[in-house]
Amino acid sequence: MPGGSVLTSRRYAVLGSTGQLGSELCRILPGKMMPLTRKDLDLAQPSNARPLLKELQPDVLINCAAYNLVDRAEQEPGAAFAVNAYGVRELALACRDLGCTLAHFSTDYVFGLDETRCTPYLEEDAPGPLSVYALSKLAGEYLVRALCPKHFVVRTCGLYSLKGQGGKGGNFVETMLQLARAEKPLRIVNDQVCTPSYTVDVAAAVAALVQTDCYGLFHITNSGSCSWYEFAKEILERSNISANVSPISSKEFGAIARRPSYSVLATRRAAKIPELVLPGWKDALSAYFEERDALASPK
Repeated sequence: MPGGSVLTSRRYAVLGSTGQLGSELCRILPGKMMPLTRKDLDLAQPSNARPLLKELQPDVLINCAAYNLVDRAEQEPGAAFAVNAYGVRELALACRDLGCTLAHFSTDYVFGLDETRCTPYLEEDAPGPLSVYALSKLAGEYLVRALCPKHFVVRTCGLYSLKGQGGKGGNFVETMLQLARAEKPLRIVNDQVCTPSYTVDVAAAVAALVQTDCYGLFHITNSGSCSWYEFAKEILERSNISANVSPISSKEFGAIARRPSYSVLATRRAAKIPELVLPGWKDALSAYFEERDALASPK
């Protein structure tokens, strides 16, 4: 990895800087930080991508922006592809021409077509997206990998954070706590298995990754796996909240877009870099509650 003086002299532009990952990356990356929001660069209309990056001259552009409304994308595929594919194409071309490294985030949802799968997906496994959102994210991946030589494409999964909830609002942990405290019955999907991942851990790994020249596709998540029902049970147990929680199927839940029944990502490639090895999802949840408690404590 580059030395300390090199790190602190590097210039980072983070698009989607107020979201879960973006806000954490802005907090921990060394060097000059240039946070960008949709007002600075809207990937749905990315005509100013090249002139903006030419003006800023970042060494690394990290794209945390995305159209991530999974169900709505089924009704508005054009909007999903505009941001997740065509806008990303403009970033990749601009970064290529300016000699800038592009780090771009993708999703475990690029998998799922194989309904018999029960072992974690490797980077080289063939994708099988089930939804418009997933297909648009996969298209963005391919465009980055094809057009920008110095790239990192990072697939991650089940993100939650106390910071910057972005366009979705809230996170799964807080939603479970709020509903349970309101004494509302919780019916949680039990046939979708993934790895809930704490953005503090994922951001730390990505911050280390972009200091290297190990370009390519990486899976970066916490380790282990669970269903959303199992995750909810763990959240409530850690919080000492007694709630009426029951498992249901994806069919019973009735979401518009199909989700993978199994989308655990193998992190074998990331494991070759020590800083990219993340704790188990239960340990990550403990760290989340510690951060949450610290923020709630009077100063």
